[in-house]
Amino acid sequence: MSPLPQTRIPPELADAPLVVLHQDDALLVFDKPAGLPSVPGRGESLQDCLSARAQAIWPDARIVHRLDMATSGVLVMARGAAALRTLSLAFEQRRVRKHYEAVVAGIPVDAAGTVDLPLICDWPNRPLQKVDAVEGKPSRTHWRRLDEDGRSAHLPAGTCRVALEPVTGRTHQLRVHLLALGHPILGDALYAPPQALALSPRLLLHACRLELPHPVDGSTRVFESPAPF
Repeated sequence: MSPLPQTRIPPELADAPLVVLHQDDALLVFDKPAGLPSVPGRGESLQDCLSARAQAIWPDARIVHRLDMATSGVLVMARGAAALRTLSLAFEQRRVRKHYEAVVAGIPVDAAGTVDLPLICDWPNRPLQKVDAVEGKPSRTHWRRLDEDGRSAHLPAGTCRVALEPVTGRTHQLRVHLLALGHPILGDALYAPPQALALSPRLLLHACRLELPHPVDGSTRVFESPAPF
């Protein structure tokens, strides 16, 4: 049987206000909570989402990129068609740097590395993605172990905090790449084995930093949100 994606927003998010990190005439930046979809999902229960809430306040807000429903962190929206075109092109040309933190099962032997494995949708088991060396799309993720500085001292034994920088932006890329590395993300209802899933009530994946060119003047802007776990 195919795993089921999250189908309902947690009750505590029903009336939660948007956390706005930045706003101007061309750009909106939010700190998305885990459990809130970026865009409307399938079914009436998932029509409430960050983009709909933003558009109720800023009618010209347009989605530029997405975070998985279970992922928290920095998410950008454009204001108006011109800003949307400019920001979308920046993402397409990889002039946007995305930084994540995750907590994974096990402790990587190496201090850092790169996962370069092509990904494709696992159609019989969608929404799962899988590694496919023949038909998969190129997908690359840089990772770095963060346990050396002591910030992981409060984590469960046998787990590790890692920094992630995806070069490409495939669906579930970080989740599948870490699984392929042998270190699934804790709380991942789609990919983690039972023992890793049981260690956290939520997916421990957070978009903690985004660097992008401002759609009006092209200056580099940096937006950050500390991982809440």
